[in-house]
Amino acid sequence: MATGAEEPTLTVDELAARAGVTVRTVRFYSTRGLLPPPAIGPRRVGRYGPDHLSRLALIEELQHQGMTLAAIERYLEQLPPGLSPHELAIHRALVMSWAPDKTEETTRAELERRAGRALSEPDVERLAAMGVLVRPQEPGGDYRVDLGLLRLGVELLDVPVAHETILAARTVLVEHTRSAAQELTRLFRDEVWSPYREREGDPEHVAAMKSLSADMQPIVLQALLTAFQRSLKEELRAAFTAE
Repeated sequence: MATGAEEPTLTVDELAARAGVTVRTVRFYSTRGLLPPPAIGPRRVGRYGPDHLSRLALIEELQHQGMTLAAIERYLEQLPPGLSPHELAIHRALVMSWAPDKTEETTRAELERRAGRALSEPDVERLAAMGVLVRPQEPGGDYRVDLGLLRLGVELLDVPVAHETILAARTVLVEHTRSAAQELTRLFRDEVWSPYREREGDPEHVAAMKSLSADMQPIVLQALLTAFQRSLKEELRAAFTAE
């Protein structure tokens, strides 16, 4: 069943089209247990919701990162139960942070099709503030869109937060995540990479490093997200208790 606030209304064909995959892929993931079963509507037609769409996007991104289906199954099994589409989108955004930037030039019409809704000028301005897209330099030109962040950004459009607050929050996140990335890189370099450097003549050296990096990624992502969620809850609880 869908865990999001919206009712599951998409057919399997609509879900596949929105996610940019084939219906066969959706059914295959379902048989592997990677997607929850659809809600059964009138005439026994399966209906899918935002949680299916977000989970499907996460699975696709994990595959793009080179994870096997078995590894993806283990990753999904470790996720807390009942995650909302928004929380799944955050997981996907974290996964994409390991990959090079994936932007695409697109027209306004294609941008709205991928977003699944019409976008007003204030909507576009908020998406630009979140770093989801870059406006065209000339009227009628193409937008440069970060496809990995688009769905998360669109979901945040309905959150009543001022434009200035989004800019301030993005600055805070960028600064602190960069600091965490620098410390993690230092640890990896000093504690993991250095021992391997002594074996650079070993033909299996590069393959071993790639394998190690692939194994570390889901572990680090889970740790980062869990630590952030726990810290945020504690800070919010302390702030409102004080008031």
